[in-house]
Amino acid sequence: MRALLLTGLPGVGKTTVIRAVADRLPKLTLRGFYTSEIREGGIRKGFQLLSFEGEEYLLAHVDMDSSQRVSKYGVDVAMLEGQSGQLLNADPPADLYLVDEIGKMECMSAGFISAMRGIMDAGLPLVATVAMRGGGFIAEAKGRPDVDVWEVTRDNRDVLPEQVIEWLGVV
Repeated sequence: MRALLLTGLPGVGKTTVIRAVADRLPKLTLRGFYTSEIREGGIRKGFQLLSFEGEEYLLAHVDMDSSQRVSKYGVDVAMLEGQSGQLLNADPPADLYLVDEIGKMECMSAGFISAMRGIMDAGLPLVATVAMRGGGFIAEAKGRPDVDVWEVTRDNRDVLPEQVIEWLGVV
């Protein structure tokens, strides 16, 4: 099984595609997470991590006291370390792993990177979003020979969920 990585500019709809894929596959055992903005007064203040099992975790916030930062956001790397093993558990394997996203914040966690490598190395079914730019694990994941990379654009984002499901072969 190849992995499918969805990349694109910030705000183009990558998370929306992941959520739409999850909504169209209610009978599958899904494992992973998606991120959601925290807004206060119309201003983005941080990000939540939401699992497909209904758990919510604070990933990053402007008011978070953390030495690990991306832009103006403090990142809770300890939460990622503690939860990656559970959220991305490959034993027993899920029917599908959906991950939003392989980005700068997530890649601060060695546990997240290890869990993602484990899923990819085992050839488990994976659809993930990935930052358009970045080195380290971001570049490593996109450069793997067993990975397909598709770009999400404003023109294709509405048809991509069905194309992803066709790619998975679970129609």
